[in-house]
Amino acid sequence: MALEHITIKGAREHNLKNLNLTLPREKLVVITGLSGSGKSSLAFDTIYAEGQRRYVESLSAYARQFLQLMEKPDVDSIDGLSPAISIEQKTSSRNPRSTVGTVTEIYDYLRLLYARIGKVFCYGCERQISSQTVQHIVDQVQAIPIGKKIIILSPVARNKKGEFKKEILDMKRKGFVRARINGEIRSLDEEIVLNKKFKHTLEVVVDRLVIKENMGKRLADSVETALNHGEGSLVVAILEDEELLFSEKFACSYCNISYPELEPRLFSFNNPQGACAKCDGLGIKMVIDPELVVPDPRLSIREGALKPWEKRSSIYFHQMLDTISTHFKFKLNAPFEKLTKKTRDILLFGSGDETIKYYFEKDGKKQFYSDTFDGVIPDLERRYRETDSNSSRDEIARYMRPLSCQTCKGERLRKEAVSVKIADLNIVELTAFSIGHAYEYFQDLKLSRQENNIARRIVKEIKERLGFLTNVGLEYLSLDRSSATLSGGESQRIRLATQIGSSLMGVLYVLDEPSIGLHQRDNDRLLNTLLRLRDLGNTVIVVEHDEATIRSADYVVDLGPGAGVHGGEITFSGTPKAMLKSKDSLTGQYLSGKKKIPLPQKRRQGNGKTIEIHGAQENNLKEVTVKFPLGCFVCVTGVSGSGKSTLTIDILYKALARHFWNSMDKPGEFKKIQGIQWLDKVIDIDQSPIGRTPRSNPATYTGVFTLVRELFSQVPESRARGYKPGRFSFNVKGGRCEACQGDGVIKVEMHFLPDVFVTCEVCQGKRFNRETLEIHYKGKTIADVLDMTAEEAKEFFTNIPSIKSKLQTITDVGLDYIHLGQQATTLSGGEAQRVKLSKELSKRSTGRTLYILDEPTTGLHFADIEHLLKVLAKLVDSGNTVVIIEHNMEVIKMADHIIDLGPEGGDGGGQVLAEGTPEQVAKVKASYTGKYLKEYL
Repeated sequence: MALEHITIKGAREHNLKNLNLTLPREKLVVITGLSGSGKSSLAFDTIYAEGQRRYVESLSAYARQFLQLMEKPDVDSIDGLSPAISIEQKTSSRNPRSTVGTVTEIYDYLRLLYARIGKVFCYGCERQISSQTVQHIVDQVQAIPIGKKIIILSPVARNKKGEFKKEILDMKRKGFVRARINGEIRSLDEEIVLNKKFKHTLEVVVDRLVIKENMGKRLADSVETALNHGEGSLVVAILEDEELLFSEKFACSYCNISYPELEPRLFSFNNPQGACAKCDGLGIKMVIDPELVVPDPRLSIREGALKPWEKRSSIYFHQMLDTISTHFKFKLNAPFEKLTKKTRDILLFGSGDETIKYYFEKDGKKQFYSDTFDGVIPDLERRYRETDSNSSRDEIARYMRPLSCQTCKGERLRKEAVSVKIADLNIVELTAFSIGHAYEYFQDLKLSRQENNIARRIVKEIKERLGFLTNVGLEYLSLDRSSATLSGGESQRIRLATQIGSSLMGVLYVLDEPSIGLHQRDNDRLLNTLLRLRDLGNTVIVVEHDEATIRSADYVVDLGPGAGVHGGEITFSGTPKAMLKSKDSLTGQYLSGKKKIPLPQKRRQGNGKTIEIHGAQENNLKEVTVKFPLGCFVCVTGVSGSGKSTLTIDILYKALARHFWNSMDKPGEFKKIQGIQWLDKVIDIDQSPIGRTPRSNPATYTGVFTLVRELFSQVPESRARGYKPGRFSFNVKGGRCEACQGDGVIKVEMHFLPDVFVTCEVCQGKRFNRETLEIHYKGKTIADVLDMTAEEAKEFFTNIPSIKSKLQTITDVGLDYIHLGQQATTLSGGEAQRVKLSKELSKRSTGRTLYILDEPTTGLHFADIEHLLKVLAKLVDSGNTVVIIEHNMEVIKMADHIIDLGPEGGDGGGQVLAEGTPEQVAKVKASYTGKYLKEYL
């Protein structure tokens, strides 16, 4: 009999405190609790890790070398496990060839569909081309009314220049008597003289017939003869009527263009047979951007307007600039934007054929030579092509941006593939549709009986996959959208939709906050998807803080009571209904209303200044003009895909970053921005890692480790030994353990298994050598300090104000549980974002900073959100402006000002629906945000 429960005994992974837990199988189980309470440790590092490990261990050694074998978690036993699939928040792929269509396999089905029922149209004359057998051609000719006179012609040359003496002689030798030359039937016995300077059309007359019954054999012989001599094509001229063109190959006889056989690979931009040869199927070419070469045109040449040349200081370089300025009559100290267009073009693109008399001084004598001037951009292009140095290529790449390939116009495919259509659409036009639009297209697609017999199963698969993606709230994404541009939440929901499409049963699915990035409006569809996955006979375990998901669960596990060392215990397990009555469950208290995030007593009015963006039209934004009030807490809201990130990150942040920091990132398209003078700087606190190596950690990122190293270097024993702060760094030789080079672990390469990291035997994972660890401060070594949590360290350094203040900001953002030396690669996106926020809090405020955060509530419990809101309020109360992109209504209700975009995602969005306080937005009927916000006010 199948087990009805998953039974966990003695789970001790990370901060879990010897947990014993029984979870129902084939149910939707939600694990919730404070950030850092041990949810991921239980769901991913214990349950998923053990399920995956057991499955992989059951495979052969050969199969195991291709799969990641997970370490056995610290748990006594787990019974009732199934093979486990983890769906985490990771961007699907950074591969520029990967798209939504390829990741979901919809594009594979589209390629098959176009190869099987697509109609070929000539890209030269737009006539339809078809491949036909001899019998098919005969049947069509016999369908001509009886009594009609026809001539069967075999094309020799079409619209080509020449005298064609050789071709005419060849026709006579083969026994042909007549030919149609430029539309006129002529005998081959007469002398035919053609002017070689003009284009001519030659067709040999194969047969002349009157249509009657039972002439199939003669027709077949004539058609075969015509096809053999016409390289697979023939013309049937009906006297005093139309002409019919036939081909046994995909070829246009009018334009003399041949087409390859229709196969799925012809429609693949990842296959040489289908990809545009110029851009190799990428659709873009990297080119030097003049705006990146001259990021600040207000500067002069002398002040470094030409960014790639600003560090050049040799005397020869300055002599060259003097010569150019003299020759073309412009001043090197004039602002670049004040120079004439001709002068600017010469500096950027070169002097063309015009030579310049250069000079250089040698031994006190001037020596002259003449040469052209290359210009900055051709110089960069030449160096990029010729250099073998990766660092040089990376440096030049800073001045490059992607531009649509001029050959395929960004379509990625060769023109023969784009010439194939179904219902007047080629595959590029179809993949440009949003998922929702594509679903409607296939619902309404009308096919002939024969086409339907061929394509029925293919269309069914496409519609099912499009339906699954729509159900998880991704109908606004286009099929040709690059996977690299998807958020973690979008990638996770795509994988979720793919799993539903696989229709597996008896599987254990573990998901990490699937509601991230999803508006309240779309939550119901996501929940239905999770319930459908459960109803197929699977166990679905979800780490989640979303109220609707928790209430819809079959079973809830609440971890706590605190975070880090104060967490790792089960405060409640049971049904959502029972949780509302639990006194120990912090989540239950928030859901039952016993605890709540209080509304602000009054909304801030701001300082009266605004940042205004006019005519924003990047991606789906429709000429949007919007004001961001300064000195306020501003929320940008709207359904997924409505244009929030485009407006806030791609336009507002990038425009300000270019102004303040000369950023190389090009802002999205807009007409103008006003009010920059009211700000000193802009800071984007995103969820990207604070470091990509194990060496990066919260202590090094926030700067607290620098202060700690300085403190340890002041200990009497350190001073006696002459130790400087560098002695206590694990990044440089001296004080670190050289066996592991300060990493604390050593990588062991395995042949049949993934690489394994083992604790360094020399330093036992402490990173430093024995002499360095002999230095103590209040009885603790530098390694002991790195192993402390932020809360423990704050208490330990309570008498050192500079260190305590930095640690205070870490605890203020709710990260009191993280270890100072915790590897940056192990931090979640939300934790990394809050480490960055703590670093900003520790800086002295100017009161004129604009902070931008994208969904800062990711991974946060109700209590954590309340904590975060206090931190953001502190920034705003110092005179700064905080702009956040958010879906969480508990945060949106606290805003001073809301900018709501919509009404839908993708093409249906990109408009400002409402602006104002939460109370004002709640009254706007067209706003989905306003509709759901009413319940929270």
